[in-house]
Amino acid sequence: MKLHSNQTQQYQTVTGYDDQGVELNAVHFTHSLLVLPESPPVPWPVDSFEQLTTEHFAHIDSTQPDVVIVGTGERQRFVHPRLTAVLTDRRIGVECMDNQAACRTYNILMAEGRKVALALIITPPQ
Repeated sequence: MKLHSNQTQQYQTVTGYDDQGVELNAVHFTHSLLVLPESPPVPWPVDSFEQLTTEHFAHIDSTQPDVVIVGTGERQRFVHPRLTAVLTDRRIGVECMDNQAACRTYNILMAEGRKVALALIITPPQ
């Protein structure tokens, strides 16, 4: 699905997504990513939901977000609270949703000026 661009072009904006990946500022990515509004996206070393560890969330914590949106793939899944404790202990909100909803929510929060981190799990083709 293509999303319309707006005045947030100086930020990392989700401009589209499909079953194989996500498009940020018209650049398509087919691997898991950590996206912050004011920084280039970086690979997030997660190939599946089952691979998530506390270290993945400690890495997100190092970016000092206000809220974290976790895109859990094609369907919504919930991360165990022990994995996100490093974030929730610092009162950083963590929301889990499918990738499409995560992309839309990230764009809304980013456009509001929130320091949001989008952590997307994109499973490589088998």
